[in-house]
Amino acid sequence: MTEQRLQKVLAAAGVDSRRKCEELILDGDVRVNGKVVDKLPVFVDPEIDVITVNGKKIRAARKVYFLLNKPRGVICTNRDPRGRKKAIDLVHTSERIFCVGRLDADTTGLIILTNDSELTNRLTHPRYGIAKTYVVRINGEISGEQVVKLKKGVWLAEGKTGRASVKILKRRHNESSIEITIRQGLNRQVRRMLANVGLPVKALTRTRLGKLTIQGLGVGKFRTLTSVEVAHLKKITAD
Repeated sequence: MTEQRLQKVLAAAGVDSRRKCEELILDGDVRVNGKVVDKLPVFVDPEIDVITVNGKKIRAARKVYFLLNKPRGVICTNRDPRGRKKAIDLVHTSERIFCVGRLDADTTGLIILTNDSELTNRLTHPRYGIAKTYVVRINGEISGEQVVKLKKGVWLAEGKTGRASVKILKRRHNESSIEITIRQGLNRQVRRMLANVGLPVKALTRTRLGKLTIQGLGVGKFRTLTSVEVAHLKKITAD
């Protein structure tokens, strides 16, 4: 294993948040191979180095990977001063995990949770352009012109969005449904793209990320990713 920042290793092992772990280090509460460490940065290999906090040995966190079908009203942060239900509350594990990217509270569907920060950084980095597919229910009837605009990209505050794949699933006078695939990860991107072309969103669900899907997984349910699925995620984010 490559060396990592000490505070990152401590946080991954469930000691506390990364910022609190930095404070523990600076206060002299952490030892590496028997020696007090009280300056930053410090790099360690958690599989080789012996790390203790206030005399208690920590263990290297085993890597875990979960797929959750997130319900509406659940948020994708680990801390919330408003006390709302969090995605991490729905996944039963003893490891300290976090969401890979975010779905807003009103968006349902596929979210990955893990304690693998390296893979998380790669999956959320724009250069890898991971395909993300959503099913959207829209107020009103979508037009061919609106579909073309979405496919070509629309202008948002951050600039023009990349090309999208759009498939009409249902088109009625009062409601339409589409499937849209994008490779960017801008904040609330799909909602903003549709608003840009005059289409109010009634419901938004992410159904696929790469080859992973929520097919067969009930709302609010989670499952462990298979080794093949984890390997797929690492492959599509390899340099």
